Parts: sequence; structure tokens; C-alpha cells
Amino acid sequence: MNLILACVLFPVGLVLLLKSADLLVDGAAGLAQRFGISPLVIGLTVVAMGTSAPEVAASITAALTHSGAIALGNVYGSNVANLALVGGLCALLRPTQVSAGVLRRELPAMLLVGGLLWPLFRDGTLGRAESVGLLALFLALLVYTIATARRAAKADLESTVRAGVVELHPHVPARMPRSLPKAVVFVVVGLFGLALGAYLTVESAKAVGRAVGISDAVLGITVVAIGTSLPELITSLVATFKGEDDISVGNLVGSNIFNTMLVVGMAGTVRPFSVEARFVRGDFAIMMGVSAAFWLLALPRKRLSRTAGALLVLGYAAYMVYLFGYTRHI
Repeated sequence: MNLILACVLFPVGLVLLLKSADLLVDGAAGLAQRFGISPLVIGLTVVAMGTSAPEVAASITAALTHSGAIALGNVYGSNVANLALVGGLCALLRPTQVSAGVLRRELPAMLLVGGLLWPLFRDGTLGRAESVGLLALFLALLVYTIATARRAAKADLESTVRAGVVELHPHVPARMPRSLPKAVVFVVVGLFGLALGAYLTVESAKAVGRAVGISDAVLGITVVAIGTSLPELITSLVATFKGEDDISVGNLVGSNIFNTMLVVGMAGTVRPFSVEARFVRGDFAIMMGVSAAFWLLALPRKRLSRTAGALLVLGYAAYMVYLFGYTRHI
């Protein structure tokens, strides 16, 4: 693929990823409602997984094309972008409240899940058995989350509807298909579009990187990661603007957990890949550091102030400088 064609196809691939993820979310939400699943459960599963769908598609495609560096770099880069760039921008837009439950449960769980990758990567490879283990753990966590949400809904249905379900509808979105056939079409077209968009994004990113001397690893952590983080960015910014801080923060934290377990697990199951020592020494530590910083900045006052948001965005800018300034030779 030549440079001009790659420059044309890269934005086409990203747009296709975003539109296809949107269709997939609409269709899955329509299916869930048609089969009588609680809107709260839809929000906790379909919406969160939908915003992570581009990362899933891009990383699996990268693994299939023997580009494990892009698959793993996409996860690390998306996780850092979600918390530092997206979380920081949301706090700059409007100081973001972080609930005690998120500080006590979800954020520590995100750190714990991230830490699980350390022993898996120490030997320099991610095998199929380890990847399947990640997927099994992800499914267990998903079942636990849904069960907990349903118990909470049953305990106080009226307040749950006011605080969560009604506000999730705008993000599950208004044009959700009402008929079962239309919902199925949305899901099928969305999945196909994700696969095609991911292929165009990964292949064009690789072509651009090779043309200008940037490694697959750096491209995965930057260009591909930011592009596939756009659903989280849009969803969280809109939620913050509307004052729905729990949705905004929950989307970011939930997406990072999905990325770490589902995306890495699926990519490694499809095709085991090697893990560069640089990932373990540098980027893994940066991802964990940003996760800890996000938690610690929110912990004292249960909120992310504009100052905290500025620090996160500046930290992300410094990360970009580090990548392009010191790793072009990799």
C-alpha cells in the first residue's frame, strides 16, 4: 500500500469503525429490549462494550495480520488515552464528580486487572491458554457486574430508574431499531463494518508508519489507539456536558477493564503473539501509573477538578512527546 492511498484509507477506516460501532450498539440494544432485558443491564453491557468494539476489532485484525505490537499497543494506548486525554478533557469541560462506589470498587478493580498482565507478559509472549484465561476471568467479572446491578435494581427499582436507566437511554440511542429484523440487520452490518474498518485502519497505519520510519508499536499506541478511543471520548464528553458524571467516569473505567481483559484475551486467543520487552518496561508502567494517578487525583474530594484535568492532559501530551522523541528508532 503506497503512502497516498494509506493517507486516504486511514480516515475512511476510522469513520467506518465509529459508524459501525454505533450501528452495533443500536442493534444490540434493540435486541435486548425486544427480549425483555433490563435497560440498566443494556447500559452496563451493550453501551460499554460498544464503545470498546473498535479496540476489539482493530486488535484482533492486528493479531491476525501478525502485528501483535499494534494489538497490544492499541490496548495500552487506548487505556492511557481514555483516562489521561478523555478523562482530563471531561474534567476541563466541567469538574467531574466520582462516586464513592467507583472509588471503592471499579477503580481498584481496574488497577488489579491491569496488574494481571504483568506476570503474563514477563516471559515475552502471550499464549493461547493465558488468553483464554483472561476471557474466562472477563466473563466471570461481567456476570458478577450484571448480577450486582440486577440486585441493586430489585432492591430500589424506582431510584435506580431515576438515577441510571432513564439517563442511559440517550446513550443507548434514540434511533434504536424497534423491530427484531431491523435490530438483527444493525448488528450484522455493524459487525461487518467493524471488521472492514479495522482492517483499513491497521493496514493504512502500518503503511504510513513504515513510510516515515515509525514502528508498529508506536503507531498502535498513538494513532490507532486515539482513533479507536473516539467512541469513549464522544460518549464521556456528552455525559459530562449533561452532568451525568457516573456515566462519564463509568464509561472510561469500564472500557479500560474491557480493553485489558476482552481485547487482549481475544487477540491472544486468535493468534498468540510476542510481547516486546519495551512494553513491559515502559508502556505497561505508564498505563498503570496513569490509572493510579486518575484514582489518586479523584480520591481526596471524590471529584476530578479542572486542575486535575489539566494535569492529566499535560501528562498525555508528555507521553506523546516521549513516544515520538525516544522510540522512533525501535
